[in-house]
Amino acid sequence: MTISVKAGVRLAVIAVAAMNVAACATVTRGTKQDFRVESTPPNARVSTSHGYTCTTPCTLKLPRKDEFEITLSLDGYKPFRTHIGNEISGGGAAGLAGNVIVGGVIGIGVDAVTGASLDLRPNPLVVEMAPVDSAEESRIGAPAAPAAAGGN
Repeated sequence: MTISVKAGVRLAVIAVAAMNVAACATVTRGTKQDFRVESTPPNARVSTSHGYTCTTPCTLKLPRKDEFEITLSLDGYKPFRTHIGNEISGGGAAGLAGNVIVGGVIGIGVDAVTGASLDLRPNPLVVEMAPVDSAEESRIGAPAAPAAAGGN
């Protein structure tokens, strides 16, 4: 049995279309997201629990599916640490709905595994760095004051 070139081309086009529809959010949104970090004052060092670093203001291209801890540090300011989570976004929900409408059970699985239907939150992360209180630092490092002597 021979397949004509025309039938082969049709089959290839159908296969490519099926793969693209099978993972709507993965195709339309991608598996990574721009994650913006800003701080006041700027130039804080940013590091994430999965090894990404930058200096504020900055934008990192991060996997949508990975929740993580992020730390900002700057000389003269208290370190700031918080958790960045993820949740289904409007665009991701639309991608999942596209899979349901077209019947792409495989696409739903692909989108779920890759995290394409998720968005990192909060994004952007905007941090007001708190200065280190020098009076507090000197109290911590200073010896305790002597007790007042009682006079009889």
